[in-house]
Amino acid sequence: MENKQKFYITTAIAYASRKPHIGNAYDIVLADMIARYKKMMGFDVYLMTGSDEHGQKIEEYAKADGISPKEFVDNAAANIKAVWDSLDTCYDKFIRTTDDYHEDAVQKIFKKLYDQGDIYKSTYEGKYCVPCESFYTESQLVDGKCPDCGREVIDSKEEAYFLRLSKYQDKLVEYYEQNPDFIKPESRKNEMLNNFIKPGLQDLCVSRSSFKWGVPVSFDDKHVIYVWIDALSNYITGVGYNPDGSSEQYKKLWPADLHVIGKDIVRFHTIYWPIILMALGEPLPKQVLGHPWVLVGDDKMSKSKGNVIYADELAARFGIDAVRYYLLSEIPFTQDGTITYESFITKFNADLANTLGNLVNRTVAMTNKYFGGKVTAPETQEDLDKELIAVAHETIEKYYSLMDSYRNADACECIMNFAKRLNKYIDETTPWVLAKDESTLPRLNAVLYNLLEGIRLLGIMLTPVIPSSCKSIATQIGSDCAELRFGEVKAYSVGEATPLFARIDMPKVLEEIAAEQAKKAAEAEKAANVVKLPEISIDDFAKVELTTAKIIACEPIPKAKKLLKLTLDDGSGRPRTVASGIAKYYTPDTLIGHTVIVVSNLKPATLCGVESNGMILAADCPDGDVKVIFADDIPAGCKIR
Repeated sequence: MENKQKFYITTAIAYASRKPHIGNAYDIVLADMIARYKKMMGFDVYLMTGSDEHGQKIEEYAKADGISPKEFVDNAAANIKAVWDSLDTCYDKFIRTTDDYHEDAVQKIFKKLYDQGDIYKSTYEGKYCVPCESFYTESQLVDGKCPDCGREVIDSKEEAYFLRLSKYQDKLVEYYEQNPDFIKPESRKNEMLNNFIKPGLQDLCVSRSSFKWGVPVSFDDKHVIYVWIDALSNYITGVGYNPDGSSEQYKKLWPADLHVIGKDIVRFHTIYWPIILMALGEPLPKQVLGHPWVLVGDDKMSKSKGNVIYADELAARFGIDAVRYYLLSEIPFTQDGTITYESFITKFNADLANTLGNLVNRTVAMTNKYFGGKVTAPETQEDLDKELIAVAHETIEKYYSLMDSYRNADACECIMNFAKRLNKYIDETTPWVLAKDESTLPRLNAVLYNLLEGIRLLGIMLTPVIPSSCKSIATQIGSDCAELRFGEVKAYSVGEATPLFARIDMPKVLEEIAAEQAKKAAEAEKAANVVKLPEISIDDFAKVELTTAKIIACEPIPKAKKLLKLTLDDGSGRPRTVASGIAKYYTPDTLIGHTVIVVSNLKPATLCGVESNGMILAADCPDGDVKVIFADDIPAGCKIR
């Protein structure tokens, strides 16, 4: 059996903090498309993805949720896998940085680098971004904020271990020069050289002592190994690397042929990661593809902005292949792409429903109608046929070139242009006219054969992009021949014509989405009003004095629509005045005579000119309602405890 050439491809591992959105999902969809294409080309492909599960953010998220960090990341990793699976991605391995074998190897990697002097202990003082888990100097900040995410930074000083990046700077530049295709696109390489390497590499902080959720430094239990060594090492530990002895799989697969990552982490993968490998004495990856972002309109996706679109929800509504096609056809090679529901539906209708789906449907239907589903290769060709075949050959050559250079959006455009040419061929040859005359049936046979061959080629070329739909195409045209050459199939026996993509009614669907978003916004607003407070001790609770008090007078407060002025008898012999924001829910006459519970040792506050001495207890109820808690069967002045 012939040995196939290996192709080891990885995605950046997803941070296990929250559910991945459509932009996060582009990584795995793009890598899956490349993997499927390479398999088509005869490579022995291995695709690895996974989740990055350590760090301060995870520790904080878990604490806020009241669960352990391990329980938190178990849930998060399951969510990531579910989203990846919802997009029909066929990865060979899903690594988690909490996997025992990975943590063991990472500890040994750290120790090896320390023992040989590539890691040393010192003190770090600088600006720290918690979300990015990164230290920055003052000059690296942008408008005083994190240069990567734009968030606020904090002053931080702590003991840490450092990796000697500066030691390997010249060697890294030499690797760039000897491997001009190491970083794609070219603009990313220029950015690394001009912005980071030429100004001089600063040694990298690779441990932390201010939190515990990480891989411990084996010889210093006050420190955990920082993300750069922990997360980046997954590309080798996941296939069996260990400083004490690596597996046969590692020896077969490494170096990686391609790392697929977002443009925001190119620096880590083309500066930090190669230097770690150089220090370990291991080969460097052959290529790093730093793809652009998927934006919503002009903005990055953010839960705080309320513009997050989730890939699995999009797939559930419009279909898996529709999501894959949009991502792979709409995101340019070097520029950020955008997604909105309007642009998604427009592209779906134009390319998938009208151009491709309509072409397949009417060609198969006409073959069944005019020839009982069977046509054969013609013996002669007319000029229109020769022109069509020439376009087919030109498309195939262009397709190979574009896919080999990972220009997937351009490849999709090239394929769809051929589909449009096939639709034009139908208009030029008018099969429905040819079917009316017995003498032109041979010509009709030739036309339908040419269309079916063209559709077969479309199905092959689109298989890495929309695999499920291409299986349907093969079933409908009755051929799964994978030879990407016009004329390979000599006879067709088609199946039933089944619509590939039903056209979407945009106004109707946008209205449905708007209604769903409004409902979610209302639920989020309601949830936001329910503040989750930290746990308190019995001593804390003992500081709050709760007393029953009878409402003896009540009136509105001028210029304060929400407030009522309550006069209370709390059993002290002196009236107590409280301003309460319940005017929306109660009128004064409905409150007088009721006994309420008041926080009686609250510091006085002046509200709209009224000095308020306390706060009455009320409950937030469903549908935004508020109910005052009455204690009418308890005398005024009783302590609640």
